[in-house]
Amino acid sequence: MLNTQIAVVRVQPRSLVVLAGIPGAGKTTLLNRLDADEPVTVLDSDQVRSWLEPRVPLPYKYWRVFVHLTHRMRVFWAALFCAGLLVVHEPSTRPGTRSMLVLAGVLSGRSRHFLWLDASAAQALDGQIARKRVVRTHAFERHVRRGSSMRAQFEAGWVPFGFRSVTLLTRAKTSGGLRIMVS
Repeated sequence: MLNTQIAVVRVQPRSLVVLAGIPGAGKTTLLNRLDADEPVTVLDSDQVRSWLEPRVPLPYKYWRVFVHLTHRMRVFWAALFCAGLLVVHEPSTRPGTRSMLVLAGVLSGRSRHFLWLDASAAQALDGQIARKRVVRTHAFERHVRRGSSMRAQFEAGWVPFGFRSVTLLTRAKTSGGLRIMVS
């Protein structure tokens, strides 16, 4: 029998929940096993990529920026106009990305919660290889460097500016999925 654990996170109604972590950590996999006790909108840049891929006959590197800009516009749209919880997949290792997410939450009156899915660089690289989408080496190394620094700060009690809380998740603690409870 597999030892599976479901991570439980409590948030306020209509919260903006950011599921962050280095590329390949398992964010998309975890979102596929998300359970919430109120309506939830889940936004992942892979949704945009999957929709565009069969329609754009060019290698991904030529339209990657468009995917991420579209994803960010979707975040603002959903923050302003969707009811219930909003869960956003985003590496969030850059301060500018976190600031954009905070702005979306502030403008929409949503409480902001930051979930960090921790994974080693080796685990994340294995995850990228398994999904057949490997991040460029230099970009991945930057994510790993910033992610390692963030994890150390989370363990010391740091909460990124504009967020109400941080929850540090591990692959083991989320092996059975993620449950978001509204209270």
